[in-house]
Amino acid sequence: MTKVTDPKTILDGSPMSRFQIMAVVLCILLNALDGFDVLAISFASPGIASEWAIDRASLGIVLAMELVGMAIGSILLGGMADKVGRRPTILLCLVLMTLGMYGASLVDTMNHMLVVRLFTGLGIGGMLASTNAMVAEFSNSKYRNLAVILMATGYPLGAIAGGSVSTILLQQFDWRAIFEFGAICTGAFLLLVWFLLPESVEYLANKRPANALMRINQTLRKMGRESIEQLPPTVQENSKPSYRTLFSQQYLRLTLLLMVGYFTHIMTFYFILKWIPKIVVDMGFTASLAGSVLVWANVGGALGALILGLAGGGNRLKPMLIGVLAMAFVMVCVFGTGQETLSGLSAIAALTGFFTNAGVVGFYALMASSFPSDIRASGTGVVIGIGRGGAALGPVVAGFLFNADFGLQMVSVVMAAGALVAAGVVFLMPASSPRVTEVPVEAKGT
Repeated sequence: MTKVTDPKTILDGSPMSRFQIMAVVLCILLNALDGFDVLAISFASPGIASEWAIDRASLGIVLAMELVGMAIGSILLGGMADKVGRRPTILLCLVLMTLGMYGASLVDTMNHMLVVRLFTGLGIGGMLASTNAMVAEFSNSKYRNLAVILMATGYPLGAIAGGSVSTILLQQFDWRAIFEFGAICTGAFLLLVWFLLPESVEYLANKRPANALMRINQTLRKMGRESIEQLPPTVQENSKPSYRTLFSQQYLRLTLLLMVGYFTHIMTFYFILKWIPKIVVDMGFTASLAGSVLVWANVGGALGALILGLAGGGNRLKPMLIGVLAMAFVMVCVFGTGQETLSGLSAIAALTGFFTNAGVVGFYALMASSFPSDIRASGTGVVIGIGRGGAALGPVVAGFLFNADFGLQMVSVVMAAGALVAAGVVFLMPASSPRVTEVPVEAKGT
């Protein structure tokens, strides 16, 4: 048995094993599921608006409702992931998402749709906070930022797959088929996680639940690593609840900057994602073709996330993120000029998605690297939760601006400003992440 007793040290200094890669890939797929579940309402929105005869302002509220649920879920379930574990939280989120997606296929009024989308959003919000922490803790130090960014890349990949499937479904069925398909896929992932994804060994070493040592060694063996004889000497980082720690003097500036930056940029991001299908339909194209434009926006988003992940490691992340956010502002403004052809719309949407989504995943990498493991899920959950307020606000604000007879160009400029504010916030971020004072505590051989 190895003399090293800290699983984090073992993983940080070792190459990524096949089991670790499998765990990261599974989390990428879970985020892809999030991408489809969030955008299902966007793909379905033209049919919903037509069937229920609702105006743009009301549709904006429908589009935003699961984002409200995501804000609540990120905060509440992100904290749960730090208390009871990443794995059980992910399983709970999948149950909520499955029930919510199936429920959306059954409703026949706007008010009922608002309720089930709020319910779905609870699971989606908790999922992102949990998988962000899980990926960071299953990765070694060399590839941690890349793994987190690739996890976030799953979101547009899910939207691409979902948009492609939705386009086919809408040619044969009505909008309800989109939610039925989503419920089936989400339920399947519930089984995959149950059988394939163990708890994070870093979480087990820090929180020390029952049989922690046995569970750590089971996972280490699956990774091809040697077992440890006892749990490592732990660090009593803070006796306060993790949420209080986030807003303590040591973490306050970091937490607030991440919240403001993510909030403002996510308004810009969700304006594009939520309104593209309706904007394209209003230009005279069919709902199925409108879905294809949103697919191209997510193709660009996936490429943007991938390139940022490959090129933005280490100290390069912050300057690259500032540049990406500035270009996101420019491209959303360009999107507002409109295009006469579907190919032109698709090309501009792809470029816009490239920069807006790269900005989002850059923030995820900042969160994962800025917060220590004891408060990583809580910190990510709070930042994403507050930020989802911006996500929910974006489609609603755009809907009211459209209803007030503002043109696409003016609405796009207003909504693009969030990315510019976010770039300024990243510039103000501290050069290094704070760490709480460490007090050694005697190791236990649980």
